[in-house]
Amino acid sequence: MPDAIVAEGLVKKYGDVVALDGMELTVPEGTIFGLLGPNGAGKTTTVRILTTLLKPDAGRATVAGLDVVRDAARLRAQIGASGQYAAVDDHLTGAENLEMVGRLYHLGIKHSKQRARELLDRFDLADAADRPVQGYSGGMRRRLDLAGALVANPPVLFLDEPTTGLDPRARIGLWDVIAELVAAGTTVLLTTQYMEEADRLANRIAVVDHGRVIALGTADELKDQVGGDRIQLSVTSAAHLESAARTLAPLAVGDMQIDATALQVTIPVAGGAVALTQALGHLAAERITVRDAGLRRPTLDDVFLSLTGHEADEKIKEKETVR
Repeated sequence: MPDAIVAEGLVKKYGDVVALDGMELTVPEGTIFGLLGPNGAGKTTTVRILTTLLKPDAGRATVAGLDVVRDAARLRAQIGASGQYAAVDDHLTGAENLEMVGRLYHLGIKHSKQRARELLDRFDLADAADRPVQGYSGGMRRRLDLAGALVANPPVLFLDEPTTGLDPRARIGLWDVIAELVAAGTTVLLTTQYMEEADRLANRIAVVDHGRVIALGTADELKDQVGGDRIQLSVTSAAHLESAARTLAPLAVGDMQIDATALQVTIPVAGGAVALTQALGHLAAERITVRDAGLRRPTLDDVFLSLTGHEADEKIKEKETVR
C-alpha cells in the first residue's frame, strides 16, 4: 500500500522554542493515522506544515506524492483540512458557505451548487441549508466545517481536534462520518486529545511529545507497551483509600494511581484474576470496605500518562496558539 503522507526529520523553531524536533511520520493510503500528545507537543505545527500553511526549518514532507514546500500550490488542490474551530462565515447560509469553497477551488458555479447540496444531505444539514450559520448549533457548525473540507473530494484529509467542544452524541456522529470517508478511500490524519476517539478510529497512532514521536503502533500495541492488567477499586472513605493504597503496594508492578476525589486507586499487577483475589483478601483482612472493584486492561489514557507524564510546556503552547 503506497504512503499518502511521509514526514522526515521535520524541525520547526520559534526563537529558542523548539516546536518540532525531528518529527517522523508515515501514513499509508486509505487509513486513519492518529496523533496523540499533550497541548504544545507539536501536533498542530505538524498539521500546518503538512497542509502548506507553515514551512519547516529543516526536514522534508510529501503529501499525495507532492512536496509540501516545492509543490505547495499543486498540493492545496489535493487536500482538505478542518481545524480546532469551525472556519465558517456566520453571515452566509450553510449552502452559501459550501458554494463559496467550491468556487475557490474553481469548480464553477453549477458544480459548486451541486456539490454543496450533496454534502449538506450527507452531513444531515439539508433542512438548515438556507439558514444563516450564526443560528447553527456547535455540532452543526462542526459538520459544516468538515463538509467544507470535502468540497473538492480531496484524497487526503487533515482533522485537527475535530470534535473539540462537541457533546457526546455529536462526537459519535462525526466519528461515523470519518469512518465512512476512509471506507471510501480517503486518507485521514487526525490529531486528538480524546483517547476514546483515537482508540475507535485510528489504524495506527503516534504519541508525540516535545516535537517528536515517542511511541508508534496500533492501539493494542501501545497498550501492550504499558503492560499488564490493572486492578481498579474504590472505597468508602478517604481513610480507607490511604489504607488500601498502603495495603496493596506490595502487589503493584508499577506506579499506583490514586484519585482522592473519586476515592479510587488503580494498581498495575501481574497475574490478572489471581492478583485481584489476593488484593480483595488483603483488604478484607484489614477491614477496608470496598465499594467497587474490577480488573481491566490498560487504556490509551494509561499509555498517554505513562509516556508523557507531564503538562505541556507553556511556551510551546502559547506559540502554537498564536501562529
